[in-house]
Amino acid sequence: MATRRGFLGTVSAAGAATFLTQTQTATSASAAPAATDEKAARNAIRNVNAGMRANYASLKAELIKQLSPVIVVQNNAVGGRFTLINKGVQVETVDPVPEYFELAKSIAHIPLGIYSVIAAYLSNQVPNIPNAGRIDPHDLDMVAFKTPGDKGWVTPLNSFRTTLSSALTMLPTANLPTDLDASCTKILSEAVKFIDTIVKAGSFDMAAFNRFAATVYPSIRVNMTFAATAQITGIEALMKRWRTLIGEEAWSNLYVTVLSIWTTAELNQASIIIRRTMNQAKVNTHLIDLPTVETPSDPIAVALDNLARIVQDNVAAEMVFNTDLKVADALKGKEDLLSDEILQQIGGTAATANTAAFTTAAAAATCPITGHTASV
Repeated sequence: MATRRGFLGTVSAAGAATFLTQTQTATSASAAPAATDEKAARNAIRNVNAGMRANYASLKAELIKQLSPVIVVQNNAVGGRFTLINKGVQVETVDPVPEYFELAKSIAHIPLGIYSVIAAYLSNQVPNIPNAGRIDPHDLDMVAFKTPGDKGWVTPLNSFRTTLSSALTMLPTANLPTDLDASCTKILSEAVKFIDTIVKAGSFDMAAFNRFAATVYPSIRVNMTFAATAQITGIEALMKRWRTLIGEEAWSNLYVTVLSIWTTAELNQASIIIRRTMNQAKVNTHLIDLPTVETPSDPIAVALDNLARIVQDNVAAEMVFNTDLKVADALKGKEDLLSDEILQQIGGTAATANTAAFTTAAAAATCPITGHTASV
């Protein structure tokens, strides 16, 4: 979005480079300042940026105290932790999703648990299996790093089998819904059978694991259905209660920040659900997904710090770049201000954002709180 045309004029990138080189040569030929003077001058220039950053940080620190209302969402193993902040006060922190969300996902993760034990001992050659073309040979070579014939997988896999067997034995007393109980039973029993088979044989291969995974997949889909229903029910009920608590006027200006890791950042389940309950005129600017490298030690502080930066940049963009709306949009969004100029100089094009994924049935369904059809 951003350009540097004012500095480069109408010259091309190559011409600009020539111009700058010639200017530097001319300067060298004249009476150049002493090295110490040059260093002091450049440090003085750097101090300008340091001063800007200090002022920026000061504004952000004060703005954090003003942000309201805000919901901070932390993705976790139990369906999400939600914190409501209103008028600078943390009103409530809730894990609203029914327990069977965690239980359904726990059993659905079994194939991944087995894979995690045996992956390093796989052959680094992709066999003739249905999805062979989708496996990157180099990725496989990185994952399957153990020496062929190494039996180091047996002990941890038997340990996991003990865990699975215990869950299978006690499953009837967990009082799960009938269909969920049946799918969990299928996944657990097939997993125990698969482990017993490969431990007895003292070997396994990718094709055998694929067959096991395919066998339990229909049951995994059942568990996914139960988990999704639990999450939708729990989150929407909480949003309805909080909306009543803070009132319609405040809710219409609600900010939501969703913290997640990279692998769940796009079409995050909490974001999909909560966006339907927000003011649809503002949801695209007030619902912020924040992918993190790992779960921060203070999620609330991280969420508010990022939100404050976004909010103050939204206003700064229109104030500072009021003569160039493309640059303003870049400052308000995820683009670096130099991205457009760099793309132009290297002959690239900006990638087209994929927004179609949000027009899913979940996003477009009638909102149970407002009674209106949500628009993205």
